[in-house]
Amino acid sequence: MVTGSARTYLTCPPEYFRVEYAINPWMDPAVPVDTELAVKQWRRLVETLVGLGHTVHQLDPEPDLPDQVFAANGAFVLAGTVYGARFRHPQRAAEAAVHRRWYERAGWRFVPPTAVNEGEGDLAWVGGYLLAGYGFRTDPAAHAELRRVFGVPVVSLRLVDPRFYHLDTALGVLGPDHLAYFPDAFDAASQQTLRRLFPDALIADAADAAAFGLNLVSDGRHVVLNAEATGMVAKLAAAGYTPVPVEFSELHKGGGSVKCCVAELRGAPGR
Repeated sequence: MVTGSARTYLTCPPEYFRVEYAINPWMDPAVPVDTELAVKQWRRLVETLVGLGHTVHQLDPEPDLPDQVFAANGAFVLAGTVYGARFRHPQRAAEAAVHRRWYERAGWRFVPPTAVNEGEGDLAWVGGYLLAGYGFRTDPAAHAELRRVFGVPVVSLRLVDPRFYHLDTALGVLGPDHLAYFPDAFDAASQQTLRRLFPDALIADAADAAAFGLNLVSDGRHVVLNAEATGMVAKLAAAGYTPVPVEFSELHKGGGSVKCCVAELRGAPGR
C-alpha cells in the first residue's frame, strides 16, 4: 500500500508572470500570456496541496521577476539547511537574493553557493541520494559543493535534450526510494546509473515528458501533476499511486509545470 506524508512547500504567485524573453525551448515571447488564468491555475494548485494536508508558504512576487513563480529553482533544502541558487541566465539572477532573504528571515541555515546551480530544478532527494542534473543550467562544480554542504552521496546525471533543461522536467520523485524518469533525456552513462540505483523506477515515454508529466509533486501517495499528461496519470494509477491532475496550461509557456512552482522544505528552521 502506497502511503503519503505531510510536506511543507514554498511557492510564489504568478501575478507578474509573462514571457518576454526565451531561455528555454518552450518560451516564445510572441505567444500571448493570460496572467489572470495563470494565477487562477496556480491558486488551484495551492488549494490542492493544502487540501491534501500540506503546509504551503508563499514568496511575495516582484514586478521585475516574471519567472519568480518557478519557486523550485531558488534553493535546495535538506535537513534544515538551505543551499542557495545562482542562476545561469542574467534574466533570473535577482531571484536568488529574494529566496535568500525569505529563508534567512524565517530562521533557516542558509549556505550561499559559489557555483552556478538552479536549486530543486536540478536537484532531487531520493533513496538516500542527492540526484544532481547538469548539462544546461547547473554547473557540475556545484555537485562537489553539495557534497560538502550536506555530507550525502551526490549522483551526477547529464541531461542531453534541451527540452528537458532541468532535472525536474525529466525525473520526478514519487516516494522515499521510488522515482519516475524519461530515459532519453539523459546520456547513456546516466541512464545506466539510474537503472542500477532505481531498478524499479517508473519509466515515462516521450509523450509523458513532453506534457510535463514528470514535473510532479508527490507526498508518497498523492501525485499532483499536469492534467494534460494523461499517459502518466494512467501509469501512476497502475503503480498504486493516487494521481491528482491539475490544469496548468498557462505556465507551460514559461517552460514549467507543477514541480517548477513548488519547492519542498525538508526539516525545520534552526535545525
